[in-house]
Amino acid sequence: MTVERKPQAEPLTALADWRLPGRGEAAVDLAFRHRVKGLQFDLGGPGRGPWLDAPGHPARLARTARCAGVLPLGLAGNVLNDIGLTAAEGTLAAGRVRDVLGRLLDAAGELGAPLVFVPSFRQSAIDSEAALHRTAEVLRATAEQAGAVGIRLASENTLAPEAALWLAEQVASPAFRLLLDTYNPRQAGVDPAALVAATGAHLADQIHVKDGPADSDTTPLLGDGDGSIGDTLDAVARYGPPVRALVLENDHRGGDTARLTEDLDRLRVLATRLHGRTAATGTAEAAGTTETAGTWASY
Repeated sequence: MTVERKPQAEPLTALADWRLPGRGEAAVDLAFRHRVKGLQFDLGGPGRGPWLDAPGHPARLARTARCAGVLPLGLAGNVLNDIGLTAAEGTLAAGRVRDVLGRLLDAAGELGAPLVFVPSFRQSAIDSEAALHRTAEVLRATAEQAGAVGIRLASENTLAPEAALWLAEQVASPAFRLLLDTYNPRQAGVDPAALVAATGAHLADQIHVKDGPADSDTTPLLGDGDGSIGDTLDAVARYGPPVRALVLENDHRGGDTARLTEDLDRLRVLATRLHGRTAATGTAEAAGTTETAGTWASY
């Protein structure tokens, strides 16, 4: 089976505000100064900065972005890593998860962001079969709500290909996607290119791009680490959807302007390369189901 591709514009290069020295409107200003046309924002929360959905704030942020020519591309619920997406139904934590998911969808609607995404790390890690099933249950209900308001919901995780494919098929919603990160799977022992080959039909059209090792003192500039980013994006060109945005997720919270400029220059080269490879491919093979990790899950 092949998927016909229509000509697409070159992917936008974008930033993630939680990896910058300033959030919200400060991130918009930084994007404007660096000629970046897209931003993903974080909802915030305890230990993660002010809540983005404070009364009137999403609308103000949307106006600021519009004036700067910056598109709000997505909204992350990183606070879920501190609560636990897999909390059992009926617990206080499960109630907090539902509240955050509802706030994510409402804030994204006000902001005009087409994508919300849910991370599965630390307290939300999918580290057992029970956690995988609970994640699917929670995301299935949220995807139904997202689809009803015209927003797409994505899961960011480090599952091995077979488990990631199972999750997408269990959620079984046209509003649901898997958010690809070019380094997180590799750090967890999963080959990102093999993951793309297996799940390409389910990938979101925004991709987090970073290099590693991420636990070093300074995250390497794109291409200087062991992430094999080019190989992963080549797999996206063959198996994945047309990509709307490559989102830089290297850590730039330290405020080194020269380093951010260099990373963005490299990201633009990757966007041009991906566009050329996608155009040359023309068609993509349907996603396979070969598992390359040692276990069904990567934790």
